[in-house]
Amino acid sequence: MKTKPRFLKGILGLLLIGVLAACSPAATVQTDTNSASLPVTGATSTSAAYPATTMATSTSAAYPAATMPSASTPTPADTSAASSGGVKYVLVPGKSEASYTVREQLARLNLPTDAVGKTTAVSGQLVLNADGTIDTANSKFTVDASSLATDSGMRDGYVKRNILQTDKFPEIVFVPTAISGLPSPLPQSGDVKYSLTGNLTIRDVTKPVTWDVVGTLTNGVGSGTATTQFTFEDFNLSQPSVPVVLSVVDKINLALKLDIQPASK
Repeated sequence: MKTKPRFLKGILGLLLIGVLAACSPAATVQTDTNSASLPVTGATSTSAAYPATTMATSTSAAYPAATMPSASTPTPADTSAASSGGVKYVLVPGKSEASYTVREQLARLNLPTDAVGKTTAVSGQLVLNADGTIDTANSKFTVDASSLATDSGMRDGYVKRNILQTDKFPEIVFVPTAISGLPSPLPQSGDVKYSLTGNLTIRDVTKPVTWDVVGTLTNGVGSGTATTQFTFEDFNLSQPSVPVVLSVVDKINLALKLDIQPASK
């Protein structure tokens, strides 16, 4: 009969240990890790817009349970360049220009001339990973096609209505996917020459193109020109057909004059 109190004491001791373990800080942290109140990750919030080839898909795999970010911590989409050891470059507002050039023969002129449309409504960024590759999920350049203007309002109206159809497709978008010839790490100053490949979207057609880039770096700020060319047919664009235009060369030259700098500047 003397063994019963000891047996009851043993049972009570085990129950006490279980209660203490359930109330410990470590158990609370683990429960918060798996809760449904975690902030949305960058991959989820940007997948509709960008290939998510380089974004993390699992927050729990990226952070240990004891170091989960709070709701105020920026999402991976905001800190991808920093977290990967890379860097983000952005276009300097108002200092970049996009243009197209098409050779045409007008009825009133004896020699062919170039029709040149330009706009400064250009925006975008290029995010480089630590190994020099492009973070395609966070890199994109956009041109406001509806703002392209030449020396002729009649030509501009025709191009917007019949060729680019800017009422339906107001933007031309380029998403870079690969870079070749750019030194890594980038020097703070000096001349650079490289190729930038990616997907160009005009209207509802997306095709891969390669830009040839020549520029200069000065204290980390870059300036230069990127050029590429393609035919009207490549993007299912119709050539101009009006009485005042006798002929148009089936080649479109695109150029981007860029001023680009690290996002921290």
